[in-house]
Parts: sequence; structure tokens; C-alpha cells
Amino acid sequence: MPFLSTAAHSMNLKVALDNVPNTLGRLATAIGSVGANIVSMGGFDVRGDLLIDDIVVNCRDEPHAQAVLAAVEALEGVRVISWFDRTFEMHEGGKIEVLPLVPVSDSHDLSMAYTPGVARICMAIHDEPARVHDLTIKKNTVAIVTDGTAVLGLGDIGPEAALPVMEGKALLFKEFGGVDAFPICLDVDGAAQLVEAVIALAPTFGGINLEDIAAPAAFEVEEALKEALDIPVFHDDQHGTAVVVMAALWNALKLTGRDIGDISVVIAGMGAAGMAVGKILRNAGVVEIIGVDRAGAVYSGRDGLNFAKEWFADHTNPDRRMGSLQDVLRGSDVFVGVSGPGLIDAADLRTMAPDPIVFAMANPEPEIRPEEADGLAAVMATGRSDYPNQINNVLAFPGIFRGAFDAGATDITENMKIAAALAIAASVSDDDLRADLVVPSVFDKSVPHRVAEAVAAAAVEDGVCRS
Repeated sequence: MPFLSTAAHSMNLKVALDNVPNTLGRLATAIGSVGANIVSMGGFDVRGDLLIDDIVVNCRDEPHAQAVLAAVEALEGVRVISWFDRTFEMHEGGKIEVLPLVPVSDSHDLSMAYTPGVARICMAIHDEPARVHDLTIKKNTVAIVTDGTAVLGLGDIGPEAALPVMEGKALLFKEFGGVDAFPICLDVDGAAQLVEAVIALAPTFGGINLEDIAAPAAFEVEEALKEALDIPVFHDDQHGTAVVVMAALWNALKLTGRDIGDISVVIAGMGAAGMAVGKILRNAGVVEIIGVDRAGAVYSGRDGLNFAKEWFADHTNPDRRMGSLQDVLRGSDVFVGVSGPGLIDAADLRTMAPDPIVFAMANPEPEIRPEEADGLAAVMATGRSDYPNQINNVLAFPGIFRGAFDAGATDITENMKIAAALAIAASVSDDDLRADLVVPSVFDKSVPHRVAEAVAAAAVEDGVCRS
């Protein structure tokens, strides 16, 4: 099944049309005939015998965009003046910048912001190091750290190619949580170098958000940094995903009348996200969790497990069920996919318990498409924005760091993650809760504030605050 047309592959066409009947209609028909969608048109600029207009068209991929361009250029009475890829245009020159918080308009301002006045601030921090959190950007600044080894669905593409993703993350931190974040893309050789580099950088930052680091190194890096630093360290690929999955599951269970202690969950994908999902579900009260990797079900004593999978095997799958994904999926209540496209089909869903809950989160192509699960899954969620119930980390990480900073937290505990998940779940009211709305919209700006309040309260409860 082909990918849908999306804004990620959209193009802006500036066209000149002969000012005669049906030219615009033929243009729209030509674009539609190659499977693209016109999503907006600017106001027409009438110039005698010509109409000038900007048209935005969503496409499936780059070859599809070229096919659209060819179809338009082939039309009689239509001339393409110019065109550009809107995604590349958005990224031109980067997506973030540094702005001043105070004016420097005269010598008095300069003497306070910089020398000689700044020396007083330096010595205040030297004499009382905790004041760095009040007198510098540290109290509201996150380092988004990656080595570029596991970027989105792209894999090991290196730190420079990872930079656009980290910039995007910084943009979301600011937009949704009011948190100043900066991309730190490191050219390192292995987990030990990565840890060493982040420890060296840490004095500038109030928190560390680890991103797109391949497993199992990601687990080593997080544990080492949590041990070494007195600021929150959060691997979003693990815990951000897990928090939003947990929120969606709570609402899905409410909708289907299940108790969290009675369900069985199968997780496809034993990378960073899959492991973290299993841990948060376990902490929330799920008893039967079975992880599945390329070799099949993960169980205690299985050969070929790395240290992280060994921990997972020892703390899940109590009955040591073995076999393929299809084998362990039979009779289960919940499927969570954080792996790859097309792993299961409608026939597999029919073997699950009645009213199965299906979270197929592989991007851009899920483990099973919602169209195929329609009528079989009681609740269906994906990682995509063009389907209902998008499991998107932006519901979690801005509010989690906002709350941690507001409370002066030195860590992000399991209780804080559970609190965040509960706050996200509660953002969908009982009146609004339905099969296609078990998580709030990522554009609901009230969600990060609810998450922040819950996380800050949990930090105080756990006693992990500086003051």
C-alpha cells in the first residue's frame, strides 16, 4: 500500500495560467491525476492575460513530487515560474537561534552584563555553586545529545546528518515547554567517549536529553550519566515513548473495561523504546509482558541476549513463553510495536483476545496499517500524524523537563514518569474519550503544563529536589 501524501513532501508551485475558462480546472485535474493533493492556493494576481498563483501540493516522496512537476509542466496554458520543496525551505539556515533576554543599549548595561559587573556574578557562583541554577541559563537549558547512530528510521547516519532532528527537538522544547534546548551532536567512538564528552559539557546545562543513540550503548550511556551528574538525564527514545504509550494504554483500558493487572502485552522490538515501554508497564502493574526481537520471544535463559535484554528477560514473561511474534500474540490483549513495517496482519489480530488494543508505532510505515486493523482492533494507535491517536513524544518531554526544572529536580524518577503519563491520560476527559481519541492532540498547549505540574509534585514527593 503506497504512502499517503503528506506535508513532509510538500512543494510550493508558483504558476502562470492563461486567463481563460477551465485553465485552473485542468491544472487541478492534472495534479489529482498523479495522486497528489492541493492543500492551499494563494490569492490570484491578475496580470492582463495571465493569472499568477502559489499552489501548495502534498506528495508522497521526492519522485512523486517530480511527477507532479512534470504533469504541471506538460499542461498547455500553464507555466511553472518557480517551485521549491517546502521542507527544505523550512530548514534553510536552521530552525533555532539564540536571542538576548536583556538589553545592552548603553555603557551601564554593558558594564553589568559583561565586565566589570559580571565578575561579581562569577564570584557569587564560585562561593556558592548552587547559585549557577539561578544566575545563568543553566536552570532552563537542556542539551539534546546524540552520536547519530540511530536517527529516526534512518539508522547510523552520523552526527552532522542528525543535526536537523536535534534542531527540531530544540524547537519543540521551546514551543511546548518554554525550555531552552540546544543540539549537541558528538563525533565520538563508542559509549565511553560519549559519556566523557557529556560530562565535560554538563556545567553549561540544567538537563541532558539523550536522543537517537543505538542500543545497547544507549542504556550504558544513560546509566553512566545518571550516576555521574546531579542534573536530570532523560533518554527520550526510551522514556518519552514509554510515557505516552502508558498514557494511551490507561485510556484504552478504561474504554474497553479492562484492569491493568489482568492484561497480557506483547512488545515487538527490543531496542531502547521497547525496553522502556516494558519497564513502565511493569511499574504500572502489568504482570504479563512478552518482548519479541528478531529471534523471537525474549525469555529468561535464552541464548544471545545482551545485558539489557537479559534484565528484561529476568523481569518479564513469567511463564517463559517461546516462539515467534505470531505464537505469543495469540490470546494477548495488547500489541505494542516499536520495530518495523508490516510485521503483523489482520489474521494475527483475529488470534488475539476480544477487542484487542493495537499500538503500531513504526515510522513511517507501521507494523500494521489502521485500514487493515479496522473492525478488528478496539483501539488503534500509530506514530503517524495522519491517523488518529498519534503516540508522539512531544506530549511528554517538554512538560517533563519543565516540571523537573520548576522543582529543581536532580533526577527524573520512575514516579515522575508515571505522573507524566497519568497527566497526559487525564488530558482526555471522560466525555471526550473514544476509540479514536485516547491521547490528546500534540497541539493542545495545556498538556505540557499539566505534565509539568504532575512531574514537579512527584519530584518533591520523591525527594530529588535541590531545595
